[in-house]
Amino acid sequence: MPKTILITGSSDGIGAAAARRLSFDGHSVIIVGRSREKTAAVARELHSDFFVADFASLDEVRHLAAEITRRYPRIDVLANNAGGVFGDPSRTVDGFEKTIQVNHLAPFLLTNLLQPVLSASHASVIQTASDAARISGKLVIDDLNNEAGRSPIRAYGDAKLANILFTAELQRRFGSTGISAAAFHPGTVATNFAADTASLPMRLVYGNPLVRRLITTPARAADQLVWLATTVGGVDWNEGEYYEKGTEARKAHPQTRSLQLASELWEVSARMVGLATTPHVGAQD
Repeated sequence: MPKTILITGSSDGIGAAAARRLSFDGHSVIIVGRSREKTAAVARELHSDFFVADFASLDEVRHLAAEITRRYPRIDVLANNAGGVFGDPSRTVDGFEKTIQVNHLAPFLLTNLLQPVLSASHASVIQTASDAARISGKLVIDDLNNEAGRSPIRAYGDAKLANILFTAELQRRFGSTGISAAAFHPGTVATNFAADTASLPMRLVYGNPLVRRLITTPARAADQLVWLATTVGGVDWNEGEYYEKGTEARKAHPQTRSLQLASELWEVSARMVGLATTPHVGAQD
């Protein structure tokens, strides 16, 4: 049965690759990207609706959520795929460290604002996470803004760790209302996601043609997103879990199993983006 699938960060890379496959298979894909030119180009190619939003501005996220809610009474899948790693410890217009806002706070806000329609649609909510959570993440709940001067790579690992914790807590809080949540690691992918990391060796690695031949292509990396989007949570995959290569990750960061940390992260994130803290609606233990 065709689904209505909203994919953020779908003007390029994994998101665009997934959008193409899902559209080819007959699903209605809503394209969301930061660049108007690139987002419109993918939308024209797929004959899809599109929206432009920069996740470094929470007002743009709020506007996006309002427009989506107004135009779409049903959303079967929300894929929170937008993200990136940034070289400079810059702050957004909202005053938050850019890496944590773009990768975590913005999708957290978008998901919460869309929650009524997602629950009513019995939607799947998918987070594009990363093995960086295990390699370089160590979440300090009182320092999400990276005030301690940690490295950009550490900030990215923290943000990806937050994605996994958010997935688990979203399932606990809203699973009984119809939402099915999962996160996945797409592999090391030859995309432009590190283009803004001018001061990082990571940019040199990802920009090296020889290295790019050895790492995963966006098309292959999109496999898990497509799988999660077209299957059923609780039947084909376990809700609230983090996946690598189609199976639950065996080497996930120890912090991902902390229910207390996941709950604290939710509460702190809600305060940061200006949402009322949310009670555990039929929380699943």
